[in-house]
Amino acid sequence: MVAKQLSIFLENKSGRLTEVTEVLGRENINLSALCIAENADFGILRGIVSEPDRAYAVLKANRFAVNITDVIGISCPNVPGALAKVLAYLSDEGVFIEYMYSFANNGIANVVIRPSDLEKCIEVLKEKKVELLAASDLYQL
Repeated sequence: MVAKQLSIFLENKSGRLTEVTEVLGRENINLSALCIAENADFGILRGIVSEPDRAYAVLKANRFAVNITDVIGISCPNVPGALAKVLAYLSDEGVFIEYMYSFANNGIANVVIRPSDLEKCIEVLKEKKVELLAASDLYQL
């Protein structure tokens, strides 16, 4: 249920995102989910890949600044209010969400969450019977 996410720091210049995807593609590493946050000087690509440890090594070898962060994957119905319900469970228990991103497919929303307290987040989600995604399943989406 705890998955490894890559955080790749990219200069804000044309072609840097292309370089990341080319490196991963050459290594046959699939990028199944991502989000990009940016400011004036750099961006952070956060992503779920098929082989996080190998992707980390390959990106480092290609001179990218990259970190691995633990995240939690959940699955919920892709209907109005479903995510709000899950987030209310967490906020009611004092779990702060640092960031999250999601992608939907065929009526199901898959959500990647970076909580302030990983263990408490998992405990609350299990107690409320929220569907947690195994890391291996998240890497293959």
